[in-house]
Amino acid sequence: MTEQTPPPEYDPADVRRLANAAESLLQHRYIRLHDKPAKMLAYQFARGLAFGLGTVLGGGLLVSALVLVLSQVEVIPIIGDWATRLIDEIQTSP
Repeated sequence: MTEQTPPPEYDPADVRRLANAAESLLQHRYIRLHDKPAKMLAYQFARGLAFGLGTVLGGGLLVSALVLVLSQVEVIPIIGDWATRLIDEIQTSP
């Protein structure tokens, strides 16, 4: 038959260090935030709002800078005419 090995001896200092590490993990902000569904929902909602606002503002700045650059390019007939029509449309819209 097979020999059974005795269970390993655990050093009390190692067990204490492991317990302290587990306790410090439980006190981590991420764990405390995800412990309660209402807090997690509020955090994710605020994060989504910030992401959406940043995307809209960044996209608006990028498009306005692109239109400004294209409006200065009147040497290229197709792009210059298109940019001029685009600027006129933007200025006349409410």
